[in-house]
Amino acid sequence: MRQKSDNLIGILLMLGAMAAFAVEDTFIKKLALSMGTGQILVMLGVGGFAIFAVLAKWRGEVIFSRDLWLGPVLLRNFGEIIGTSGYVLAVVLTPLSSASAILQATPLAVALGAALFLGQTVGWRRWIAIGVGFVGVLIVIRPGLEGFQPASLFAVMGVIGLSIRDLATRAMPARVSSMVLSAYGFGVVIPAGLFMMLFEGPPVLPVGVDAVYITAALIVGPVGYYMIVAAMRIGEVAVVTPFRYVRLVFAMAFGVLVFGEVLDFYTLLGAGVIIGSGLFTIYREHMARKTL
Repeated sequence: MRQKSDNLIGILLMLGAMAAFAVEDTFIKKLALSMGTGQILVMLGVGGFAIFAVLAKWRGEVIFSRDLWLGPVLLRNFGEIIGTSGYVLAVVLTPLSSASAILQATPLAVALGAALFLGQTVGWRRWIAIGVGFVGVLIVIRPGLEGFQPASLFAVMGVIGLSIRDLATRAMPARVSSMVLSAYGFGVVIPAGLFMMLFEGPPVLPVGVDAVYITAALIVGPVGYYMIVAAMRIGEVAVVTPFRYVRLVFAMAFGVLVFGEVLDFYTLLGAGVIIGSGLFTIYREHMARKTL
């Protein structure tokens, strides 16, 4: 009974985390109506770094140490810069639903990277699922067709960067805590945002509703992070992980209700292919572990 209740709590926490991330994306897209993407990244980076740095210090952890220069940490930070910058640009410049649909390919890209660079064994069924999942990404992007949006490639950039980040995290020494890594992750996007601001107009002081949006984004983002970590620790990974894909449902709902987006056939088809491939990959990985 306890395992079932733990799994239920883990599922609810995962659902809450995915809702929080979708809400954060909505606030970011709203902010982009009055300020540049670079400024948004800087504000998120400063706020997120401050929050996780304070939490890490409260737990007695050292923020700046030699661990900052470890290979996996540097690689993770590089992936964070590429991934966060790409995904935020995609959220700002393309429909929220399509950006989120492409993001769902990240677990497939991580599985591919683990097989190629970490020596993880991947059977032929998972190789096919990974390939089919990337076909789903192409269906959403539609290269060469009338509905193709070049800015959607920023979402692909986000998938690549976030996959690098997640793969580097697997190689991270246990002594480097999640709080410290999160502080680094937010901190490294600050210079990326400052670079973008060189090509944007003058910064805008967030007042009124914009101040509410950025404050809310800085609250729901860390809350979502905490909930996803708690979900993975409380529930079984194979049970909890599939509910990551609910983020797409929330993103599509917010896209339609808040931004008036129209969900076209290709976006829905591609999203279905990506999610189906991802769920099959999770299932095969779970079965492979059970046979060990």
